[in-house]
Amino acid sequence: MTAVPADRRRIRTVPAGPLRAVGRLTVYLLATVALMPVQWLALGLAPRFRVVFPRLYHRFCARLLGLDIRVRGRMVTGRPVLFVCNHLGYLDITVLGSVIEGSFVAKREVAGWPLFGWLARLQRTVFVERRSHGPTARRQGDALAARLSAGDSLILFAEGTSGDGRRVLAFKPALFAAAAAAIPAGLGHDGSDRVTVQPVTVAATRLDGAAIGRFLRQRYAWFGDMALGPHLWTFLGLGRVTVDVTFHPPACLDPVGGRKALAAYCHRHVAQGLAVSNTGRDQA
Repeated sequence: MTAVPADRRRIRTVPAGPLRAVGRLTVYLLATVALMPVQWLALGLAPRFRVVFPRLYHRFCARLLGLDIRVRGRMVTGRPVLFVCNHLGYLDITVLGSVIEGSFVAKREVAGWPLFGWLARLQRTVFVERRSHGPTARRQGDALAARLSAGDSLILFAEGTSGDGRRVLAFKPALFAAAAAAIPAGLGHDGSDRVTVQPVTVAATRLDGAAIGRFLRQRYAWFGDMALGPHLWTFLGLGRVTVDVTFHPPACLDPVGGRKALAAYCHRHVAQGLAVSNTGRDQA
């Protein structure tokens, strides 16, 4: 008889408390609706606050939703920075948004989602086509470059989709064209006039303090053809989920050797970071 992995056996016993889910969802919706006008006003009246406020909002949401975020490595604090991350699903927005002051790069379909689309616009998300070529790809690259040139930091999910958290999918080199954006001299992390690119790994590692594996990790990761509603409801009923956010050494386009080389550099570091977090080893 084939042995059932321990993590899979546990998945049947993890409680998805309906009362907890209702409570979290109710507070989340009430707080979000109440705070949306604040961010809308900040967009036009307070340039600095429009960057800081989303981070405070995501921190509140992370605590409400039971997300314990462990930051590893050192985040580049200068601006602008292109943060290049792996993607496990919609919960990454709250996790990364609570740590990084920046706007997300998201697929265009998100703009039409109820509530989430409005929130994305309020955080000045840049919407792109996932399968773009030719003039469309160039226009999107120019839009990203313009935001970086203006001093904004961006958070890019370089896989172009979400995964199950076991491995990192291939990064799309075309998305790295924005790394060539011209910025005021001296703003790069090494004092150059090139955009700083920093790889970042996101990994869901523990549930209520116990290590999780591939099956329980799917309670956090949202990918493939999973339905959003049931996945969100199940997650809301869980206990506390620990998520590791690991910042890796930054780089710039020219020293690394072009878009493909930069994509490979980021992928290598992000994949190594995911392997370390998933195996529970301490990070150097």
